[in-house]
Amino acid sequence: MGFFKGILSPPANPAIMPFQCPPPTEPAVPDPYVFSEQVGHLLRKAYQRHLAIFQQNVGDSQLTAVQFVTLCALRDQGASSLTELVKATAVDQATIRGIVERLKAKALITLEPDPADKRKVIVDLSASGAELVAQTAPRAAQISELTMSNLNPAERVAVLFLLRKMIDDPQE
Repeated sequence: MGFFKGILSPPANPAIMPFQCPPPTEPAVPDPYVFSEQVGHLLRKAYQRHLAIFQQNVGDSQLTAVQFVTLCALRDQGASSLTELVKATAVDQATIRGIVERLKAKALITLEPDPADKRKVIVDLSASGAELVAQTAPRAAQISELTMSNLNPAERVAVLFLLRKMIDDPQE
C-alpha cells in the first residue's frame, strides 16, 4: 500500500495540484438574445441568398446586383446626380461613386457636368447600358421569383408588404 499512498493522496504543496474540472453548473439565466433569430441577421441572410441567386442567373453581363439597380434607377429616373442616385438606390455616397466608376469603365453610363452647377456630375445610361437593362430585366424578375421560391403566393405578398412597412419612416 505504501506505493499507492503517494499517488492517491493530495500533494503536500496545493500550488502543484493536478488540474481538476470544476463541477458542472447550470447556466444562470439563458441569454434571451439569440443573434441568429434577430431581424438584422435574418435580413442579411436573405439578402446573401438573393445575391447568390442573382449572380447565378443574371447571365454573362458580369453585373452585380447593385450595379443593375443603379442602371435601373437611371432608366426609371433619367439623367441623375450622384445624390439622386443615392436616394433612389439606398446606396451610400462612397459606394455609389465606385459603382459609377465601374459602370463608366464598362461604357454602360455617361458622365456630364451639370449645366447649372459645374461641380456636380450628371450620370445617364449610355445606349449599351439601356440595351443591357432591357435584356437583363426579364432575368431580374425571374431572380426575384427564385429568391422567394420557398414562399407561397400569400407569403410573397406579406413579405413585400412587411418589408415596405419596415423601411417607411413614420416621421416623414
